[in-house]
Amino acid sequence: MAVGISNAFVQLFDAEVKQAYQASRALAGVTRERTSVEGNQVKFPKIGKGTATVRVPQTDVTPLNVTYSQVTATMSDFIAAEYSDIFNQQKVNFDERRELVQVVGAAIGRRMDQLVIDALNAASSPSTVATTVGGAGTNMNLAKLLAAKKALDAKNVPAEGRCMIIHANGLSALLDETELTSSDFATVKALSTGEIDTFLGFKFITLGDRDEGGLPIPSTRTCFAFHRDAIGMGIGMNQKSEINYIAEKTSFLVSSMFSAGAVAIDDDGIVKISATE
Repeated sequence: MAVGISNAFVQLFDAEVKQAYQASRALAGVTRERTSVEGNQVKFPKIGKGTATVRVPQTDVTPLNVTYSQVTATMSDFIAAEYSDIFNQQKVNFDERRELVQVVGAAIGRRMDQLVIDALNAASSPSTVATTVGGAGTNMNLAKLLAAKKALDAKNVPAEGRCMIIHANGLSALLDETELTSSDFATVKALSTGEIDTFLGFKFITLGDRDEGGLPIPSTRTCFAFHRDAIGMGIGMNQKSEINYIAEKTSFLVSSMFSAGAVAIDDDGIVKISATE
């Protein structure tokens, strides 16, 4: 721990890092999460389906012969760190510390989101909604939302726990749709706040442009509709923050770190939506 820094200072900094981290992470609570993972991997079980049979008296029960499988998420270690020069501290005092808290916390939050998005994007056989749905070369629209809902309904994905991740440009396009903004079709929140909270049973999460933790856009933007149980996240080490004095640098090293991994558990619960911006 840092030399010459009181315990009160360290505790205050740690609390501030966690607050900033939680504020910057947009995709918290949208996955099946397992904490305190030991080792470098975590396995999520997947149980198959079965068909009921007619009961015939005095005969053996026919088993379902349910299949079992599992998917594996590999833990990766991440750190966000920055130096705070001891001489600069005398000049900027508390303000510099506050800025570093925001920078370190935001980096951790974006990286956590990136794990979820990478797992969604890596799904091998999800349902897809083409950019031509609702019109050739179109952005997010009602037709695409309905197609995503139809795909999940067809796979018998539970209605509760569905999420939709879209880009800010897609949100802007959706706000032009009367069905999403008129009180005749939905709540008036979209009109009063410029946001879409829930629609067609989806919990909407909007992301802006990000260097990491953002939605893929190789040629068209990829958005995702999914069920929270379709993605698994394992956390080996919860977010942890430290301040250490590095004599060679005459600086304090402000750092925050975590260890986690994510994987697609069931592709039936994932829909990739292509949108042209």
